This record gives sequence, C-alpha cells and structure tokens, in this order.
Amino acid sequence: MGTQNPSAPPRAHVRGAGDKHPNRAHRTGGLQHDNTRHTTRFVVIGNHLAQHPELSLLAIGLGTHLQSVPKGAPADIKALAARFPEGATRIAAALRELESHGYLRRERVRTSSGRIVTRTISCNQPAAVRQRTEQPCRESAPLAPREKCVRKALPAVPRPAYSGPGLLQAATDLLADLRRHDSRLLLSADDTAHLTFGVAAWLERDVAPAVVRRRSAERLPPVPGDARLSAVDGRHAARKV
Repeated sequence: MGTQNPSAPPRAHVRGAGDKHPNRAHRTGGLQHDNTRHTTRFVVIGNHLAQHPELSLLAIGLGTHLQSVPKGAPADIKALAARFPEGATRIAAALRELESHGYLRRERVRTSSGRIVTRTISCNQPAAVRQRTEQPCRESAPLAPREKCVRKALPAVPRPAYSGPGLLQAATDLLADLRRHDSRLLLSADDTAHLTFGVAAWLERDVAPAVVRRRSAERLPPVPGDARLSAVDGRHAARKV
C-alpha cells in the first residue's frame, strides 16, 4: 500500500456556473444615457438624420442646427462660417451633402421689390417630401377617366468610365455653380443628382468647365421658368464639344 500525500486536496474543486474567473474583467463599457426630459427649447431630430450612414458628422451636425433655429434665421455660408469654426469651405461641402440627400433645398426667389434672393429650406423628413412629389399630379380641372398626369422623365446621361469621389464632387460643384452664371440654371437636388454623372463624363473627357456651362445654357428656354437642364444629353453635347 502506497503512502498518501497529506497535502493533496481530497477532491478537485469544480468551478460553478456562476463563478467568475479572477482575471476576467467585468464589462462596463459602452454608451450609457443620463437623460432628463426636455420641456422647453428643444427640437426633435429623426434617427434617419442623426444616424445617417452616408452623411459626414459635420453635415449631420449642421442639419441638426438648421432644424433647431427659428424661421428667418440666417443660413447662408457666410453667416454659418461666422457662427462655427469649421470655415466656409467645409460648411459649403456639408450643405451640399444635405442638399444631395434632400435635407436642404435652396431656391432663388424674387422679392416684392424685384430683388433676387436665395431662400434656404431645411427639410426634417426628405422621405415624406419624395412621397408627395412622386404622387400623380393634381390639376384643377377634372381628369378624364383613367387619365393621370405623369411626371416627365429626365433625359438619359452618360456615365464616366471611372466615377471616383473626386470626379463626382467636381461635377457636383460645377452644377451648383451654374446659377451664378445664369439664373435659369438653378437646379433642384434631384436634378443635380441625376446630372452629376453626365457632367462627370464630360470632365473625364477633358471638357473645360466653361464649355460645360456654355453648352448647358444654350438650349434653355429664353424666358426663366424651367430651371432644369432639360436639354442636357451628355452624348449629344460631348460630340458637339
């Protein structure tokens, strides 16, 4: 009979399911909220803006600010650059982001004195606006049975061989700048998004921006009314350049 080891435990210790390893850290990280209900001076922001997967943090913050200020507050680039430290260039880029996703519209309107001013419209739910605009048009006169007013489709435009972010941004900037050269070329966010690839195809073919501006204005109506580049057909214009 062998000699027993008196220092050995009578049986192995089995860790229970509730035991925690001494080296295992207890997780307490992650965001926590300490919220107090607002009763005055607050704005409701949808998660579609606050957590937008494509907008930059600056655009999300600027969109939130624009929705929080009262009607008539200054919202031009100069006023916003004076209010925030980011500078005019970054603020202008953030405004273009908001405009391309429908959170911002800029319209040129004529005042009662005949002066042309830019009106900035902050939209808190672009999806609801799209649903309204996509509904069949309503006219004052009753329509014939089964007759509906269908929105005219935009003309097809070519696409560049390589649609890098730099090329698309240059095309977007060029389209946004058209209204400074011709007041009839004030484009909506939908028109800008549709025409960006066509203008990018021009720029990819080394067409000068001045030529793009001239071709864009050549076939517009003589009287301001249709601010859309209805005559922009990238293939036809590129052959004429």
